[in-house]
Amino acid sequence: MNKKSVRDMAWEGKRALVRVDFNVPFERGADRISDDSRIRAALPTIEHLRGQGAAVILVTHLGRPKGQPDPALELGPIAERLCELLAAPVTYVHDAAGADARARAEALNPGGVLLLENIRFYPGEEANSDAFAAALARLADAYVNDAFGTAHRAHASTERVAAHLPACAGLLMEKELAYLGAVLESPERPLAAVFGGAKVSDKVKVLDRLLPQADAVFIGGGMAASFLKAQGHGVGDSLVEEDLIDFCGGAVRRAEESGVALNLPQDVAIAQRIEPGAPTQIVTASAVPDGWMILDIGPRAAAAFAAALRGMKTIVWNGPMGVAEVSPFDQGSRAVAQALAESGATTVIGGGSTAEAVAAFGLADNMSHVSTGGGASLEFLEGAELPGVAALDDR
Repeated sequence: MNKKSVRDMAWEGKRALVRVDFNVPFERGADRISDDSRIRAALPTIEHLRGQGAAVILVTHLGRPKGQPDPALELGPIAERLCELLAAPVTYVHDAAGADARARAEALNPGGVLLLENIRFYPGEEANSDAFAAALARLADAYVNDAFGTAHRAHASTERVAAHLPACAGLLMEKELAYLGAVLESPERPLAAVFGGAKVSDKVKVLDRLLPQADAVFIGGGMAASFLKAQGHGVGDSLVEEDLIDFCGGAVRRAEESGVALNLPQDVAIAQRIEPGAPTQIVTASAVPDGWMILDIGPRAAAAFAAALRGMKTIVWNGPMGVAEVSPFDQGSRAVAQALAESGATTVIGGGSTAEAVAAFGLADNMSHVSTGGGASLEFLEGAELPGVAALDDR
């Protein structure tokens, strides 16, 4: 990575404006955080800055308030959890770029931590307003972007503020770019790319990018139905993107021509509705009856995928193998996750629902890297320039 790191700058007596991604999930109907992994992921950068004598001003969004205050999306619970994790006081101010925020920022002592209000309460954020970015910049001496999950958004706190301050990458951002960059530039081979999720359309560009580079590609999830239909198989009432059937067929041909092993499920788990405990069948992938949907790869496919993946040296996985949040349609994803954990390979999990599944299976710590950005990791692997990365100062 040719971008400046937080480790490249002197911080003694400085104020650091740090964009983090604390967009964490909450328990249904409660103000209790259900998964604090994104907060934990930012702790090394926060602690590094505090240890170097900096005061830390944190910026994050939560939810989609669309430029308007929403009491349900205020950051009180996040401030409380961060205080517990740091074992240090965290000041939370109901302001982001106004006089109150500036007064609190200027009053911070070295090692102090200030959390600004949900940045998406302010219309200037998503509008990438230069004036709003300049007001944020006045709070600090330098800017640190540690929010890889929002790096694909050109917003005031992720991109424009870097025009007003010395700007560098946080430790999490650095780690994300290193692992994902290695998949594209210098993977240890054999390299496997595992794709799932509901739609092919979400993965077209990354499939185009990785198909010629990978040694093996594995297709599961709802997107497998479009690939199976492209091969002439009936897929019942499964979600199919008809306008991408030709793309799927072409991808299969390209893999054959380039010697890439493209693995589709031999069998699938099907049901008539997506509900816990719904009646299911395991059928061959070419024999899905009308009225039934593919909701997971089947046990033979899971075993075949797992066996092949254990022989890989680098594996990138984006998209679960089925509806992993609903039992029993999590079995294929569980088998793949277990195979990655036991493979000894460098394993890179592409964030979003894949990261959530790996965490739910208790296997996140067994992976080399679990990305904190679903959309950002996809765009990075597609080869797109991420605005929040491009804006940082070069070394």
